[in-house]
Amino acid sequence: MLKLKSIGINTYQENLVLIARSCQNFRPEEYQAYKKVEVEGPGGRRLLATLAVVDDESIVARDEIGLTKAAFRRLGLAEGTPVGIAPAIPPRSLEAVRAKISGHAYDEAAVRAIVRDIAAHRYAEMEIAEFLISAARYFSPEEVLALTRAMADAGNKLHWPARIVVDKHCIGGIPGNRTSMIVVPIVAAHGLPIPKTSSRAITSAAGTADTMEMLARVDLDSEEMKRVVRDCGGCLVWGGHVNLSPADDVLISVERRLGINIAEQMVASILSKNFAAGSTHMVLDIPVGPTAKVRSQEEALRMRKLFEFVGDKIGLALDVVISKTIEPVGRGIGPALEARDVMAVLAREAAAPRDLRERGLLLAGRVLEFDSTLRGGSGYARARELLDSGAALAAMRRIMAAQGPPPQAPRPALLQKDVVAPADGTVEAIDCYRTGRIARLAGAPMDKQAGVDLFKKAGDRVEKGEPLYRVYSCIASDFGFATDMALEDSGYRLSPA
Repeated sequence: MLKLKSIGINTYQENLVLIARSCQNFRPEEYQAYKKVEVEGPGGRRLLATLAVVDDESIVARDEIGLTKAAFRRLGLAEGTPVGIAPAIPPRSLEAVRAKISGHAYDEAAVRAIVRDIAAHRYAEMEIAEFLISAARYFSPEEVLALTRAMADAGNKLHWPARIVVDKHCIGGIPGNRTSMIVVPIVAAHGLPIPKTSSRAITSAAGTADTMEMLARVDLDSEEMKRVVRDCGGCLVWGGHVNLSPADDVLISVERRLGINIAEQMVASILSKNFAAGSTHMVLDIPVGPTAKVRSQEEALRMRKLFEFVGDKIGLALDVVISKTIEPVGRGIGPALEARDVMAVLAREAAAPRDLRERGLLLAGRVLEFDSTLRGGSGYARARELLDSGAALAAMRRIMAAQGPPPQAPRPALLQKDVVAPADGTVEAIDCYRTGRIARLAGAPMDKQAGVDLFKKAGDRVEKGEPLYRVYSCIASDFGFATDMALEDSGYRLSPA
């Protein structure tokens, strides 16, 4: 047996075990043929992890076993606890993944075994990537349905007393599109329960959870979430802390590092979390545009049909909105800038972004149409009434107060640079992917104040040398990467004057 030690290294989702080369209880070299080892402690606590051999005994002594931060937390034992170590047998479900890549179909039992092993962190990142690629290339609608059910069943499930529990979700890909933070307070002010769980950014400069964290705490547990919904009619929390569809957070972490978005996994991700959150009705926004995540109407229709197929099977009523866009929504790209835009819309400020306001009202109106007491087609008018009267702002302030203050104030972004127009003209379109990428290079969402602030939108006239947008960064290296990319190509397409 070896004494457990916590090592202050963050390996994110990957479990890593550290053993001294001079370990007195066994020879690490004997384990080199194994991809994984299994750590076992009192109470049947087990953890699969990758083995690393350490030469410096100041890091791990010869009678110790070190676990990196995430692995130590998952094992759930105190430092100094005696634990054992043995070669780990690879998860059997991996055989199904490799068979799938070779052309075989998954059955529901195989999908459940894979999801169970992924949620238990028994897969290495490379093995998760294998599964994601199999989903991208070979998944049938029935397999997406099986994946959705398995992901929902792997974690907590929330139950609400109301007959109708609503939600709104967007597939992403459009910078600044923080409509959920406008929809939730409008719907909550109307009286429909809307327990909104959101993700952090995957490949974008901000997710809804990242942006809401500028205004309130988002890492609520399920009981805290229920309290906020009971008292305020809605919430805006990070789904990862509520343990809804836990395998999804593992899959997303690998997708983020690979920089990919897989439609089949996206459908299972969104619907499993909404199903586990107890939603009965949902409005789904699929933005389409030349630089969006979905580039064509045909692709959007295919995705809509897949969402509807799975939604019907799990009993979730869906209203799918396909919206065309040629530019980011609002003006800010990055958590702090997007939170500013949201609050400007809710406060009915004259300078609030009109496109963000209108998209928020449109989607809120579609959600309100689920209320059988409203006359058909009156959802938009009701949403506008709640926004213009200040009821939505009051609802948002109640939600913010109930969730609690944000964990910390972000450091100011002191590094700034304006990107200017190369010639006179009119803005025809703005590249969503490129401007989002520039904001990420600037440091968003890790640095909350980093990002891009747009001064000009489609249809605006510009003169040569006039600022198109401003880049904000907190770190000099990030600032250099972002400004270099912006100066190479601003992402703006101008028509001649």
